[in-house]
Amino acid sequence: MLPALCAIPFAAGLLAFAVRRDGPRRVLLVGAAAAHAALAAAVWLEPPTEATAGAWFALDAAGCLFLGLTSALFLAASVYAVGYLAREGSGRREDFEEGFPFANAPEAVFAGCLLLFLGTMTLVCASQHLGMLWVAVEATTLASAPLIYFHRHRRSLEATWKYLLVCSVGIAVALLGTFLLAVACPGQGDGSPLVLGSLVGAGPALAAPWLKAAFALLLVGYGTKMGLAPFHAWLPDAHSEAPSVVSALLSGALLNCAFLGILRAGQVLGAAGHAAFYRELLVVFGILSMALAAVFIVRQGDYKRMLAYSSVEHMGILALGVGLGGSAVFGALLHAVNHSLTKGALFLVAGNVLAAYRTKSTSEVRGILRTLPLSGVLWVLGFLAVAGSPPFGPFLSELVIFKAAVDGGHLLIAAAYVALLALVFAGMSATVLGMSLGETPEAPGAPARPLRGERLLAVLPPAALAAAVLCLGLHVPGGLAKLLAAAAAVLGGS
Repeated sequence: MLPALCAIPFAAGLLAFAVRRDGPRRVLLVGAAAAHAALAAAVWLEPPTEATAGAWFALDAAGCLFLGLTSALFLAASVYAVGYLAREGSGRREDFEEGFPFANAPEAVFAGCLLLFLGTMTLVCASQHLGMLWVAVEATTLASAPLIYFHRHRRSLEATWKYLLVCSVGIAVALLGTFLLAVACPGQGDGSPLVLGSLVGAGPALAAPWLKAAFALLLVGYGTKMGLAPFHAWLPDAHSEAPSVVSALLSGALLNCAFLGILRAGQVLGAAGHAAFYRELLVVFGILSMALAAVFIVRQGDYKRMLAYSSVEHMGILALGVGLGGSAVFGALLHAVNHSLTKGALFLVAGNVLAAYRTKSTSEVRGILRTLPLSGVLWVLGFLAVAGSPPFGPFLSELVIFKAAVDGGHLLIAAAYVALLALVFAGMSATVLGMSLGETPEAPGAPARPLRGERLLAVLPPAALAAAVLCLGLHVPGGLAKLLAAAAAVLGGS
């Protein structure tokens, strides 16, 4: 099924550029997303097998986990995109601040690039050759850049340029790290020294200095795409200026792909006996990312940028969990699932808020619970989930990481971890509750009365994602837990 998983989004994406009518193109988008999700679900039902020696493409436990997560989030985003494109294409829309056309990009470019974006992320999850993994990660940048520029505004142009520039520099550093990884390899009889299985099998024979230098460069390179501080400069602008459906995929799926690249490199170091080296680096960058995000979340004046900095924080939590090792690796992988679903729901709801209020300013958005009752409830629930409140999934995964830190004797790290989580909670609560419960402002663009007839396609996808996050906080299904345990074991966790 792996060839079909890759072929469906690429073929549908190319076809979307040729389809001239909006209706059939939207059907194609949702149909391709549903077919991809069905195949990904079928892959989940069968436990991943060990890749054939020298195979460039295969799905192990970690790849299967992130592929299923990407596919599920893309399906929700594609259903939301149907209503979004219909709303943006009906009549002349004015930009919420400057008076420029709100969305005058051809819909074919949006749908086509969206599907190609799914195809490139599928390649990332399936790549066992670290050179091909690099190519796939770079392809995600090229496929998603036109999506960020969809609104054709000078701010979206700036965000797209920064995204391309910063991520290209980062991916160039990752390419250098890939070269050094090849240098660290002894002669391989199969001619494929950069295949993950070959690297892991030859672990003790790898040259330690070259291997450590390679991981440092790969961490900087893929960490830039992942949004780890201080390499995160592109992320707040891109997430803020992109359409909300694109922001959901950037935060919930793309960052995981870069994280997978770091995990692959860490897997090689673990096999070579240098797990302590890469884990210490991940702990440092994890705490740094959480601290920087906490500073910028407090009194943030743009609610989409607030969600973007929240992504920086949660990428820090993922890095910290893997860095701590043991059961924290399981917690980090579970947190990746929880964060993707939660942030996807929040960005989609943010799109509803933006469409109603025509502004991203937190001071001008008030009374969401009265103006947009359904979206307002999802906005508050999403905040509680992403801030780590029980009984939602992120609370459980963050608790697993905290317990692992305490059990491992990392008391200072555990204290810093809890303090930063509390600071983020306080900063986000002041903003989110003010937007949800405050008095509705008499500002241009604010709805004159509650919009109780919210469109089903605008609230159903984020509601489904929020329900999944709630269920994961109450019970982790056995199949998911087994897959998480298998992926954690491969990465040296428990």
